[in-house]
Amino acid sequence: MITVVNKMDEFRNVGIIGRLNSVKVIETIKRLRRILSNEGINIILEEQIATVMMGHGLQVCSPKMMGEICDLVIVVGGDGSLLGAARALVKSNVPILGVNRGRLGFLTDINPDNLEEKIIPVLEGQYITERRFMLEAEVKRNGEPIGYGEALNDVIIHPGKSARMIAFDLSIEGQFVYHQRSDGMIVSTPTGSTAYSLSGGGPIMHPKIDAVVLVPMFPHTLSSRPIVVDANSEVKITISSDIDIYPQISCDGQVHITAAPGDTVTIRKMAHKARLIHPLDHDFYETCRTKLGWASQHGDA
Repeated sequence: MITVVNKMDEFRNVGIIGRLNSVKVIETIKRLRRILSNEGINIILEEQIATVMMGHGLQVCSPKMMGEICDLVIVVGGDGSLLGAARALVKSNVPILGVNRGRLGFLTDINPDNLEEKIIPVLEGQYITERRFMLEAEVKRNGEPIGYGEALNDVIIHPGKSARMIAFDLSIEGQFVYHQRSDGMIVSTPTGSTAYSLSGGGPIMHPKIDAVVLVPMFPHTLSSRPIVVDANSEVKITISSDIDIYPQISCDGQVHITAAPGDTVTIRKMAHKARLIHPLDHDFYETCRTKLGWASQHGDA
């Protein structure tokens, strides 16, 4: 659900998370610090980015702890940085705002060139709130859990470093769908539909849609196509016991679990949702036009 907040909201404690190994990120964080300080806001730095900002004199904590003490967390980096923040903060209900210092920036939508112009109205309570659902993946071996991960974008089953196909059975809500040989499967949320899923031939889904898409990766058949199912469906993938490779289960490309032949991967919608906020002029279709190069008027194409 998207709502516009017109009344003044107080963000007394604001956390800042930044992508490492980027001079431009550090420069933007320093500008952001000045803006927040001028507004009388208490600033908390994420512990890793704090190590490269010598003499900052600010409070430091982990991303997860930010969920306990912050009223707002601002992520400076690319979409990957925001994905990591969402996983750390999803159970705390703390809003997340993204400043883009990456490439595409579907989630980190504030341009650093317009930092003050965009940030100040948000601090005054003028913003749009979005609730984005997330996925959880559990890997079991002989009925016993061996791994768990959470994802805002996608859960991907792939062969890892091996160049060979994997074989698996797919079931949705306890109903057998098919046996497949392929390079794997992408299970994506609407948020992730503009990421790896899109590269694999999956559809773009509006963030409001309560659905997940299952996108086969290079299936060994011409008839296997992406399937869109209700987001509340339980998706179960059983790795064939007669293969001799160990597939990887990847959550947002950042959390990795090694599976074995015969293991099961169960993917469900999480009970908690990530809370993202945007400036009032945020527009999903404008973002698609800008990031994906869609024509904006007749004759552009």
